[in-house]
Amino acid sequence: MSNIDWGRLPVFLKVVETESITRAAESLRLPKSSVSRTVSALERELETQLLLRTTRHVKLTEAGRRFYERAKAARAALESCRKQGFQVAVAVVDRAGITEVLLRDRYAGPHTVEVAANKAWTALSFRTASSALAQETQPGRPMSGLRNQPRFIAAGGGLPIEGGGSLLGGIGVSGAPGGEQDEACARAGLKGVADLIEF
Repeated sequence: MSNIDWGRLPVFLKVVETESITRAAESLRLPKSSVSRTVSALERELETQLLLRTTRHVKLTEAGRRFYERAKAARAALESCRKQGFQVAVAVVDRAGITEVLLRDRYAGPHTVEVAANKAWTALSFRTASSALAQETQPGRPMSGLRNQPRFIAAGGGLPIEGGGSLLGGIGVSGAPGGEQDEACARAGLKGVADLIEF
């Protein structure tokens, strides 16, 4: 996932939401060929077909639908933090802990990308909010040894993603002034896909 140009994501989201490369191009004020190439490049980078294209409209593949849900959650979390004036990174991981979507504001600190992914991984791995784990792993507590795990982040901002009684992944936010604000943005991301959340 490290070779993905996440700057292509807004174009993909607009194509899905307008159900058309032509309408997306008009909305984004870009040439239709540029929009088409951007989506094709994202598909190559992800090594999967996201869209079925016809001359009149586009339709998501099953892999495209899952990717869209994750991308929409990340965008909603990022936008929630932006509205509060926070520059953050947002990561969404799949059920294996692999980063599937990563968004970062221009002025988010350089540490935020890795921390957001690790918060998502932590919430997924332990099936609980990373803020709760911050409390449970305090020195002298039975679970304090978890803080020695390489990817474990004992700070708010990571939430598990669940749907239909199954654990589907995790979302992590880093860059707001504190873990509570990071977690609020992550919750906004999940709320943004509550109607779709069959990850």
